[in-house]
Amino acid sequence: MEATIISPENLVYDKPRLMTDVPMHYCPGCSHGVIHKLIAEVIEEMGMEEKTIGVAPVGCAVFAYNYIDIDWQEAAHGRAPALATAIKRLNPDKMVFTYQGDGDLAAIGTAETIHACNRGENIVIVFVNNAIYGMTGGQMAPTTLIDMPTATCPQGRNVELNGYPLKISDLLAQLDGTCLVTRQSVHTAAAVRKAKRMLQKAFENSMARKGTSIVEFVSTCASGWKMTPDQSNKWMTENMFAKYPLGDLKNI
Repeated sequence: MEATIISPENLVYDKPRLMTDVPMHYCPGCSHGVIHKLIAEVIEEMGMEEKTIGVAPVGCAVFAYNYIDIDWQEAAHGRAPALATAIKRLNPDKMVFTYQGDGDLAAIGTAETIHACNRGENIVIVFVNNAIYGMTGGQMAPTTLIDMPTATCPQGRNVELNGYPLKISDLLAQLDGTCLVTRQSVHTAAAVRKAKRMLQKAFENSMARKGTSIVEFVSTCASGWKMTPDQSNKWMTENMFAKYPLGDLKNI
């Protein structure tokens, strides 16, 4: 039997079917677009298009419902885990996830996040950590690094004044209700592949009623950081990964 040879010109990469044709509003170099694509791919490959409900609160990703063609609910700032709890309890056969930034999840929504995880709600929390309030002008966030400049601490984060960066995922990993807490990124092709595998595992956990799964994405914010996309990727790997190292924090 002759081997089939596939030439490069015959290889076609199609965007996920669940991704709409609406032009994205994200800035060049932003990680949100790639993360959206991975979520759409996982939902589609699991055959869960009609059974998935996403919850998007306030922040850069508030318009996620424009880009991924599934059912969505919009939550008040920080309240996505509380809303997702109600949705999942009323519809236990649905695959429910939140999509939250660091200011939303680790500041305004700290209580909702911690208590949903402590209860072991069967939801997935997608946590995009770019260490800044990207939508509202680049203010300091709970996850902002020490000495990292922002609009509200232009000389850099000062521990004596502002405290330490909050490693919220490390805290959530200590709770009995969490079954998966993993920290990923999408800065390279290999990282994208690993992140996709962990997203699928998180969604599978929710349907198997194993408890709460958190997938944190250490991400860039080229606009908020006042960098080019290439510079922001480099800065992230050289600075953020030291404080927020990639890998599984908990995997039951």
